[in-house]
Amino acid sequence: MPLQNRVTPFGEIVAVAERGLLMGNRGILHDDSRRLVRSWQVKRWIACRTEFRGRQRQVMRPHSYTELFFLDEATAFAAGHRPCAECRYTDYQRFKAAWSAWSGASASADEMDAVLHDDRLEGRGARQRKRTYQEDIRSLPDGTFINMDGTAWLLWQSRLLAWSAAGYTSQRARPIACNVEVLTPRSLVSVLRASYQLAVHPSATAC
Repeated sequence: MPLQNRVTPFGEIVAVAERGLLMGNRGILHDDSRRLVRSWQVKRWIACRTEFRGRQRQVMRPHSYTELFFLDEATAFAAGHRPCAECRYTDYQRFKAAWSAWSGASASADEMDAVLHDDRLEGRGARQRKRTYQEDIRSLPDGTFINMDGTAWLLWQSRLLAWSAAGYTSQRARPIACNVEVLTPRSLVSVLRASYQLAVHPSATAC
């Protein structure tokens, strides 16, 4: 039975068999029976390589951080995760440079994580949920996820691509102008506008 550790662009953590291209971490989210008991523990939400220096881990080992998985980096961004500074050092440096370009100042990991945390969640306690917002689709860069009719769509090369756990399944033309519900946090959309190039699943070129 699949573990509940796959993250969607809506920020939901679901149980599916597919793993995806990236692994993530936001603290210990599971109990000793490997059941999810919270959606986050720490403000440092990162996206990592699934393989790094031959390290081996038991997935969702008791008293250790919960391994989360994402279809690709665009999905990780939509969920509010940034590149890991260790296993994705080069990507992290590109991310920091793009962050500085839009914010006008260099920021530490802690400072970026504090901004990201405010951008990705709203409410408190049991009522806490993903923060979304409305914006004109014309202003949104490639790599942004939006919600249309309950489906997460990736803006990519003048198209909208429908997300699924196994890959992008269909496409439609990108609307010329309309307000849409944006799933990717504001600060990460700003990073994309500052020319950060993220990686998408190979199915993006096939659908």
